[in-house]
Amino acid sequence: MPTLDVLALAAHPDDVELCAGGTVCLLAQQGYDVGIVDFTKGQLGSRGTPELRMKEAERASEIIGLTARENLDMMDGDIRNSKQNQRRVIEVVRRYRPHIVLINAPESRHPDHKDAAELSTDALYYGGLQTIETTGPDGTLQDPWRPHHVLHYMQAVPFEPTLVVDVTEVWDRRIDALQAFESQFHNPDYEADADEPETFVSNPEFFEWVKSRARTYGYKVGATYGEPFLYRHGPFGVTDLPAALSKEKTFR
Repeated sequence: MPTLDVLALAAHPDDVELCAGGTVCLLAQQGYDVGIVDFTKGQLGSRGTPELRMKEAERASEIIGLTARENLDMMDGDIRNSKQNQRRVIEVVRRYRPHIVLINAPESRHPDHKDAAELSTDALYYGGLQTIETTGPDGTLQDPWRPHHVLHYMQAVPFEPTLVVDVTEVWDRRIDALQAFESQFHNPDYEADADEPETFVSNPEFFEWVKSRARTYGYKVGATYGEPFLYRHGPFGVTDLPAALSKEKTFR
């Protein structure tokens, strides 16, 4: 299995595309190896089916240019921070050995998102312990691994971000990746079944809100579109201050 520069963990297929889609598109375009691990298949979704969500996730992955994507097939609505689930996350993180991990928001409208964030942070810590043993797909004992940086992506509940990624350059691709989940978000090409209701995220107004929030956070850093993140364990150290602050701040 390839190691990854950046791994995004998510409660549901489409969480990353919705909240950090521009960031993963930008990273892939810059030549970094990026992967997504979804915890569930969205089994409780009001629209579409788990099988359709898997096809949509595959299409979105192609648009983004991901190096890897997989699904842990946990139960939607029941993402427990159990030792069993922790070991599943530990195994996949040790396998990919990412430098940076992106995870769900610490607070969100959907309970699964907070639960997934808690499961992720605990598993990421325990994965660095020598005394917790896991084996890879080939049955060999895995080495401990703890990512160097962990960031929350913003979901429905806002927070004061530590940093904002300028995703203007890849905005159109980011929208294409999001709309690959046509059963979940507004897409004029999708014909909903008679028993599929309009949801919080499927109406056109929500889609406009996504763009408006990106414009809001982009404006704060002098960009057209931006995606906010909360650094999990600050502060972080730098050795080249000008390089770390290489992007000029347009408005000051």
